[in-house]
Amino acid sequence: MKSSGSLPYDGRLSTPSLLRTRAAVALLAIGASALPAVAWAHGVTAGDKGYIMETFGVRIVPFIYLGAKHMVTGYDHLLFLFGVIFYLYRFKDIGVYVTLFALGHSITLVSGVVAGVSINAYLIDAIIGASVAYKALDNLGVLAKWFGRQPDPRTATMLFGLCHGLGLATRMLDFDLAKDGLLPNLLAFNVGVEIGQFLALCVILIAISYWRRSATFVRYAKAANMLLFLSGVALVVYQLNGYLSPSQA
Repeated sequence: MKSSGSLPYDGRLSTPSLLRTRAAVALLAIGASALPAVAWAHGVTAGDKGYIMETFGVRIVPFIYLGAKHMVTGYDHLLFLFGVIFYLYRFKDIGVYVTLFALGHSITLVSGVVAGVSINAYLIDAIIGASVAYKALDNLGVLAKWFGRQPDPRTATMLFGLCHGLGLATRMLDFDLAKDGLLPNLLAFNVGVEIGQFLALCVILIAISYWRRSATFVRYAKAANMLLFLSGVALVVYQLNGYLSPSQA
């Protein structure tokens, strides 16, 4: 399998579609910029944050729960996964791409926290938003049109998995985790992330499989990926707005 199964697309939009797309991008950009820059894509509830910062020793089950909860509510991760599996029909192919993504974010999550490597949360979340937009363009066939060939989707999935994991590591480092039990708790958190990813993926697969049996899938597949692209753009603008806000100066 050489690609993620993108439908052929010449990369061009009709004039009305182009105008609507530009208008939508502009509206989303304005709306994202106007939002208060206080919530991050990797936000954690006050109760969970307090638990993480105050706990010490090995806490396997609680950290598995926290990891699963974080993934299930991590809309940026889920949007990217939605884009990845959008045109994948065989479970074997889905397994390959999801495994690459999981491997990527597991590597940077664990190594990033242990080594103390982090990036500004707004910037890494902007990159994650860009991964959503990238996957949408890939599904639309636009990247193949721009570059003359489709970039390897497996490599891209792995690389963006590394970025997503770094986002998780950055958030965990903000909590100044206790050294006592750090590695077991971190591994438990990652197991929870994988469990949450599996549960979310099951829901996405059920929904998209049902949609594929309808004639509306072919009719609105392009529109769905345009919406996915606009969501990625909105995430990027929102995070960059947070990064550039006076409170970050």
